[in-house]
Amino acid sequence: MIYNDKKSNNTNIERSNQADDEIIQSLQTAKIELNRKIYTGILICGDFNFPYIKWTVAEQLKRGELVEAESFAMVTIFFSDIVGFTKLASESTPLQVVDLLNDLYTCFDTICDQYDVYKVETIGDAYMVVSGLPETNGNRHAGEIARMSLDLLSATTLFKIRHKPEARLQLRIGIHSGPVVAGVVGLKMPRYCLFGDTVNYASRMESSGLALRVHVSPECLRILNELGGFDLIERGPVEMKGKGTIVTYFLAGYEGFNKVLPDLRFAASLEEHNFK
Repeated sequence: MIYNDKKSNNTNIERSNQADDEIIQSLQTAKIELNRKIYTGILICGDFNFPYIKWTVAEQLKRGELVEAESFAMVTIFFSDIVGFTKLASESTPLQVVDLLNDLYTCFDTICDQYDVYKVETIGDAYMVVSGLPETNGNRHAGEIARMSLDLLSATTLFKIRHKPEARLQLRIGIHSGPVVAGVVGLKMPRYCLFGDTVNYASRMESSGLALRVHVSPECLRILNELGGFDLIERGPVEMKGKGTIVTYFLAGYEGFNKVLPDLRFAASLEEHNFK
């Protein structure tokens, strides 16, 4: 007896397409949720066993005690995303998307370990890092984030997307310095959270930035100038939602930095950007 597998094959294709659509939708939903947390001034990071969290905080939680929120007068926050990620994900299978993000963030995590920074969160293609907490470091936080940003940008010149080796990764970075409050929310599954407009501002610096660039706020610029040795280029006035018109800058390098940065001739066009 001969069976006609055409209907079965069509069903399998439909299921595969549905799975692809679902993972793209889940990534978009995750990013929307990240933006909601950011724009309300709250961002949740990893659990308490993360090595950067003070051991005293973990001990307090183990004893069932409430942990006092702590104010930090000045920190520097880093945000990045991938320009064109939604389109890239739509052209990839779910497993290929997972492999891409795992390869990329494994690379980024290795670089972060070389700096005095705390990795806060990754959701979809969004990556967030802060310096200056939970341990304060004077005004070095801006320099730590700036140098790390250029290292991450340089790493993308060698990074290969396994299933699209000819594609260029279009990383977009924004950094900003300001005050935050950090605290623990919950006892059953405690989470370390950052509160304050600085989180929102830093996110706006990323989402209003350009591919293959490190977008720097004037507040961060002032600290980098105090530290000295950083090469910054004025971008000019940028209209930023909730902030008005702000003169911003691009980080081009620093004294002693000799790594290769992405060629700006291959940067994504403005039409490919999703400005917020």
